Amino acid sequence: MLAEIFSLSAELVKTAKDRGQTIATAESCTGGLIGAAITSAPGSSAAFKGGIISYHNDVKVEFLGVKPDTIVKFGAVSERVAEQMALGCLKRLGVDIAVSVTGVAGPSGGSVEKPVGTVWIGVATVDGVHATKHFFEGISRNKVRDHTCLAALKAMLEALG
Repeated sequence: MLAEIFSLSAELVKTAKDRGQTIATAESCTGGLIGAAITSAPGSSAAFKGGIISYHNDVKVEFLGVKPDTIVKFGAVSERVAEQMALGCLKRLGVDIAVSVTGVAGPSGGSVEKPVGTVWIGVATVDGVHATKHFFEGISRNKVRDHTCLAALKAMLEALG
């Protein structure tokens, strides 16, 4: 899995550089793993502007502009929060593409509606924002985080076209 993450990170950095695009991350459940993967690629500083680790809801609100009412109504692990995180990151860091992740990595914290392994990945560009739901069932906390990282990298690469 790590080899695939590093390979995809290198491809993402090269593609972003070739297209003159900048990228950033807003991470909750991965705690900076996506940013670390991207910066493992040589030359990443030409494309990656940075990331915001918004593990706590206060950081999502204060630094990414997530509306407190959205968290109350839908929960931190939701489509709307993922979208607002990605948009906030895009604007705050002034990039072309931003990815956000919010989820339940486990082993506790899940619910019937949002079991462990539930993750939302948001992608924002100047053209708009969308989020997709992923479910990584029956694996450890670190594997949920690894799978989330891989899925986020793929989402960013797709957004680059």
